[in-house]
Amino acid sequence: MSEEKSYRDIFWESDDGLKLHAWDYPSDSGKTPVICIPGLTRNARDFRHLGAVFNGDRRILMVDLRGRGASEYAKESSTYNPKQYVSDIIMLMEELDIPKAIFFGTSLGGIVTMLLARTEPARVAGALLNDIGPELDQTGLDRIASNVGQGRSFDTWAHAGRDMAENGNDIFPDFTLKDWIAFAKKVYRMNSSGRIKLDYDMKISEPFDGKGGGSGALWHALENMKDIPTLILRGELSDLFSEQTAHKMLQKLDKGELVTVPRVGHAPTLEEPASLDAINQLLHRID
Repeated sequence: MSEEKSYRDIFWESDDGLKLHAWDYPSDSGKTPVICIPGLTRNARDFRHLGAVFNGDRRILMVDLRGRGASEYAKESSTYNPKQYVSDIIMLMEELDIPKAIFFGTSLGGIVTMLLARTEPARVAGALLNDIGPELDQTGLDRIASNVGQGRSFDTWAHAGRDMAENGNDIFPDFTLKDWIAFAKKVYRMNSSGRIKLDYDMKISEPFDGKGGGSGALWHALENMKDIPTLILRGELSDLFSEQTAHKMLQKLDKGELVTVPRVGHAPTLEEPASLDAINQLLHRID
């Protein structure tokens, strides 16, 4: 199956009337589908490689959260919050008649996954929490806060890639310039005037408070995930998600597993061999 021809664009409406977008890679296998939810400033392109990896073996949906990618920007920036994202995902599941799914959540996407499990655990057949937990380290939050909502733009993809390399060498120390340009094409888009701009609404930064510490709601969510097969993926160099928090999470998850991705910070791209091996093992445990 060709990756480029194997997906279709899905649009659905949120409860406040936004037109939201996802990629849908279909399958007739009958296996539990996967729903991928990206991080704060990211979009469905972060998961696109999984279309070729799955190759029709399992249905997989890759979501653009509101204000990102091909989804509409919110009318009120206050709706850029995890509770609203949970509602948006539930609306997608109802639209497509998906009663239960396996969720791959990177960073913010993992928070959305945990909150979904807290409110409607029957919808969650399994979970991948990618470099995220109920407690976040301030160092990583400060780094994110200093970058989110900064409307950078560039003349060429090479310029965008070099800028990302300057700011992200600690996260992906083994990336080449070619890797950084490919990474930039996930985060940026070329606009109608030929400028390369970030592919999200700058107003997503407005509700972001950047405060660390623990979330009681998310720790409670893990109690609902006790019997759900859960993969905790942690970047070895992560400045946001500590090893201590990861092990504390394992104590609450009877079916939890922790995999550390070497020489990667926040967050693993899910293209690393260690990530792909861990994903295969998670799916094998569920089906």
